[in-house]
Amino acid sequence: MLHISVSRQELRYGELCFPCSTGKAGTGSEPGSGRTPLGLFEIAGLYGENAPLMTVFRGRIPVGTYPGAARGEDVILTRILTLNGLEPHNANTLSRYIYIHGTNDIHRLGTPASHGCIRLAPQDMLTLFNCVTIGQKVVIEP
Repeated sequence: MLHISVSRQELRYGELCFPCSTGKAGTGSEPGSGRTPLGLFEIAGLYGENAPLMTVFRGRIPVGTYPGAARGEDVILTRILTLNGLEPHNANTLSRYIYIHGTNDIHRLGTPASHGCIRLAPQDMLTLFNCVTIGQKVVIEP
């Protein structure tokens, strides 16, 4: 099971432990809130297999490679894990497009900085992607 701690801003999977960024607006499941949902989830989809490390995604479709855009821009890089909420309060997670994904905004990892997604460094995202499967459980805790 993947464990994401909002208070520690880290993602753990077995022996792996990566700094991450969760929602700058805090936690919650309200549509359009920019908050990271809490609770139990499963990985619903894996996107980006065999794509180059710095591939940019829009709508889960690869659109090129990262050119080094301005800091602070929310670029979805490398790989995407979509999340399906398994509890009534987080059941809208997939429709909110809350992902675990790589980011260009690596200087803010370890602090809440996302629009609700869980962001990882591109190399960490690649490592994680190669270890997980669809249906794998994820817990996001405060």
